[in-house]
Amino acid sequence: MVLNLPPQVNTVIEILSAAGHSAYAVGGAVRDLLRGVEPQDWDVTTNALPEETAACFADYRVIETGIKHGTVTVLLDGMPLEITTYRLDGGYSDHRHPDSVTFTDRVEEDLARRDLTINAMAYSPQRGLCDPFGGMEDLQARRIRCVGDPVRRFDEDALRILRAIRFASTLGFAVDPATDAAIRSGTPLLAAVSAERIFTELRKLLCGDAAAALLRSYADVLFFLMPALAPMRGCAQHHERHIHDVWEHTLAAVDAVDPVPHLRLAALLHDSGKPQCRTTDAQGIDHFYGHAGAGMQIADAILRQYKTSNQLRQQVCTLVEYHDFVPHLLSRRTYRKYIHLLGEDAVRDLFRLREADLRAQNPAFLEEGLAQNAAGLAVVDALLAETPAFGLRDLAVRGDDLAAAGIPPSPAMGAILTRLLDEVQADKLKNEKDALLARAKELESGKETP
Repeated sequence: MVLNLPPQVNTVIEILSAAGHSAYAVGGAVRDLLRGVEPQDWDVTTNALPEETAACFADYRVIETGIKHGTVTVLLDGMPLEITTYRLDGGYSDHRHPDSVTFTDRVEEDLARRDLTINAMAYSPQRGLCDPFGGMEDLQARRIRCVGDPVRRFDEDALRILRAIRFASTLGFAVDPATDAAIRSGTPLLAAVSAERIFTELRKLLCGDAAAALLRSYADVLFFLMPALAPMRGCAQHHERHIHDVWEHTLAAVDAVDPVPHLRLAALLHDSGKPQCRTTDAQGIDHFYGHAGAGMQIADAILRQYKTSNQLRQQVCTLVEYHDFVPHLLSRRTYRKYIHLLGEDAVRDLFRLREADLRAQNPAFLEEGLAQNAAGLAVVDALLAETPAFGLRDLAVRGDDLAAAGIPPSPAMGAILTRLLDEVQADKLKNEKDALLARAKELESGKETP
């Protein structure tokens, strides 16, 4: 088997080999090559000790990124390559990091410490594919399986639980039964993993093509990490527009929205407030008044817990808070205010989320809902094509213009500008300088009270 490595990777392996060392491309890059996917990152493993590796690349820029654990980074023609000495890990008393690292001269021993078989393959142009744990067979079978004993693998590093689910989601693979059982029994170990590392895996999991299926299968793992979402499972929606409970509706919405982190997160969290807001009327119909606001609070708390960026948290919370809008009931003026308050991108994302929400409801109402979406988007497009006045800064006049027209600066000037904006947004006045100044003089003269 011959795999095409980038010239920089080939050069690293050749330099190490010329110095009498063995070296391989390893891990995710090999997995992706075998899948016919271009790798994004490259790692090399070798029996050279870190100091020997640094000496081999004395003519290049070398960064001692993790020399304690055997890793140095070499910059080769603009490509940073991590080169790590074959190693054995000691115990994992914190269920996350090895207590000690011991170097070895056998690549098979290094691969034995890795998480999944599909990530425990190495390739060298001189030595071919090294696959001691059946990673190639698992790739062909589209199977996620731990290297060795899965219980031990997860006990060593609990993050591997989420990595296994994430790879199943992004690759669309099935989880091997023994690995599946170890995931379920080992879930409490995730308490030892940092919030940031958990969220990194969850974000990737959510953007996988099989995200909804994996969230369904491993709902208890997600609910362990986000207990506020657990009440969605089994929360009935006795209403003509729904055919699922809140949890199954949520999964269908996740499946229906674009695989972009803030959209997938918003779909996951958009109805999280429903269980606490559910009421049933005399006819047995369920209602969820105020659930969008309640869901926004839940989303905010979860995203703060996982220390996401402020930008991502604001994007998601905005979508959750406003997701329950009905496009054909909003006036042009309201759309203008939405665009001013939320921004064009967020308004368009609201329509994307609403479409996913519709596709997760009773299909009998889908055509009607999509038509409403199309009509609402047409209004947004028309407003953006016009001379926009979504806020005071968009008016064709400023305070200086009013002053030049003889309206003295005063608190009343601010009131006049606000009135002008209101009338423009209500389509009573064109956003043109002459028309605005004429109306401002009328307001200032007292013919109308601002």
